[in-house]
Amino acid sequence: MTQLTFSQVASLWKADKRQYVKPSSYAAYVLHLNKHLLPVFGNKLTITHNDVQDYANRKLEQGLALKTVKDSLLIFKMIYHYGERMSLWPHLDFRVHYPTFSDNNKPLSVLSVPQQQRLLNYLKDNFSFRNLGLLICLHSGLRIGEICGLQWNDLDVKTGEIHVRKTVSRIWLSDGEEKEYYLTVGTPKTLASIRDIPIPRLLLELVRPLRKIVNPDFYVVSNGPKPLEPRYYRDYYAKVLRELNIPHIRFHALRHSFATRCVESKCDYKTVSVILGHASISTTLDLYVHPGYDEKRKCIEKAYHPLLQKK
Repeated sequence: MTQLTFSQVASLWKADKRQYVKPSSYAAYVLHLNKHLLPVFGNKLTITHNDVQDYANRKLEQGLALKTVKDSLLIFKMIYHYGERMSLWPHLDFRVHYPTFSDNNKPLSVLSVPQQQRLLNYLKDNFSFRNLGLLICLHSGLRIGEICGLQWNDLDVKTGEIHVRKTVSRIWLSDGEEKEYYLTVGTPKTLASIRDIPIPRLLLELVRPLRKIVNPDFYVVSNGPKPLEPRYYRDYYAKVLRELNIPHIRFHALRHSFATRCVESKCDYKTVSVILGHASISTTLDLYVHPGYDEKRKCIEKAYHPLLQKK
């Protein structure tokens, strides 16, 4: 068996993987690899279970988010298994243990109801195409890449639906000395993310007259032939929050706020999951459904009421 360093195996894996994944996925892999994995494992000829566990512990101690650590180890696993298949590495069984409490337990960043109402009023009273995009996000839970990729012909005023078919990503590739940035319009992150979302009545009344005068092939947020880059849209969103004196929370909070309001309104969880484009309802439940004490009590009382009546 010809044994190579982890860095050498990773280079072979990248060349193979690039053929099968979207550019945005490949860019994310390369970023994790260069920033986190190669500085630790790059020159190693052999890697043990303890090496992998130590890597996870050290990264968490340095303040790296648990999800980021897990994502980087998923890439490590793909590279290592590739090396095994190519007979470049010996077999390695490893199972990383993570702390029982983590940043996953932190509450989601969500606009309060008064903050959301203030933002909605501002967006409706100060029309611009960028403000329209924010309104759509608040009424649909679209991700930032999805709203930047939305074209006017995706807003179907006849059926009253938003057709989510594209997402815009800013790709950063860095292989050795080569660095490249470019914007790409591709398909959403999963099959479940390709979806149709009803347009609320008030939003439909705003969009319907616009559809008669805009170029159907233009992008909604830029109202031009090219999409607005997500990072510029984030900057604009931050500017709006400052103007309204709302403490800054990231753009994704618009999606969380939409989902939270749906759950608070007792919407069916499966329906919320489909609107958000989650691949599994468990993702929706884990993120947004957290029963309080009163809900728990009502559940228990409801379950046992028929039994108590039979006495």
